[in-house]
Amino acid sequence: MGRIRPAGLLAVALAALALGLAACGSSKSTSTTTTSSAPASSGTTSATTSASSSGSNFKVGLVTDIGGLNDHGFNHLSYQGLLTAEKQLGIKGTVLQSSSGADYIPNLTKLAQAGNNLVIAVGFLMAQPLQTVATKYPNVHFAIIDSPGGTAPDTAKNIEGIDFAEQQAGYPAGYLTGLYLKAHNYTTASTVGGQSIPPVDLYIAGFQDGVKASDPSAKLLNAYSQDFVAEDKCKELALNQIQAGSKVVFQVAGACGLGAISAAVQSKDQAIGVDADQSYLSPTYVLTSAEKKVDVGVFTAIKNLMNGQFSSNLQEDINNGGVGIGKIGPAGAQYEAQINDIIAKMKSGQIKPATVVAVK
Repeated sequence: MGRIRPAGLLAVALAALALGLAACGSSKSTSTTTTSSAPASSGTTSATTSASSSGSNFKVGLVTDIGGLNDHGFNHLSYQGLLTAEKQLGIKGTVLQSSSGADYIPNLTKLAQAGNNLVIAVGFLMAQPLQTVATKYPNVHFAIIDSPGGTAPDTAKNIEGIDFAEQQAGYPAGYLTGLYLKAHNYTTASTVGGQSIPPVDLYIAGFQDGVKASDPSAKLLNAYSQDFVAEDKCKELALNQIQAGSKVVFQVAGACGLGAISAAVQSKDQAIGVDADQSYLSPTYVLTSAEKKVDVGVFTAIKNLMNGQFSSNLQEDINNGGVGIGKIGPAGAQYEAQINDIIAKMKSGQIKPATVVAVK
């Protein structure tokens, strides 16, 4: 599978964090044993099931996307949610990592056959493979990050979607970007996406909307690497954008996007992380991060099923803490009060971020 290849000023930070990650490697089953801090429960449920069980007898399997556990993003966060469930709820967790898309169906099938009470697919790209497997195993409960569950057309009823309002995380990051651009008389900000898929484009749509709300004259650039692993691809795109005048680069490409952050650090411009708080990559040059609490979603889905609850969709948004922004770096610290006000207005419904990418 694609491992992170630290570059430039990111090397020390990434190497240090890598020491804390467990079970990284090929698509082999690994029993999760490391614990982490517990996320708060959130989300809503609408249906009940007979799957309620004591923790010691409750088994959960998790299949990563190709970014793997060392993506410093949503795969790693999913794993952290599983670890928290092990620690707090006493469940037994198993992780299978995917080296390529060809691993999705075999990995999901293996976990379904292994007697897991819940099998979790990490990522939108697994939607169709999961549908194939869930149809064959109607008595197994499945969940998927970033894709609708059983209420969606032609989706098996034993699939629960764990969905996030990414636009609500992208918007305040974009608003902060616009404030930064305007204060320094800069003209341009940019985004590097992995692929044009809903969770990526919602982030970008919200970001672009936020930038324009705070700096209507700002120019926006956008590009897709068609990859979520290879850092060099995202770094090249970001360097091209920086050459074209971008002073803030928002990465929405998983592990590949770490290359975009590296490009911004290299040019001494600002970067915005995604999914997790990625400020540790460069305290100076990471303006903030657009976060979604995938660990919370995973933990909530597990806890709910243990309590006999299984819904078609768990919606994580700004109001229940499912999305937000991470630490604001020194370049944006003076705007923190304004960003908090923007977040409050989103919570009250005064601001509804865009959900369609304006600049492709």
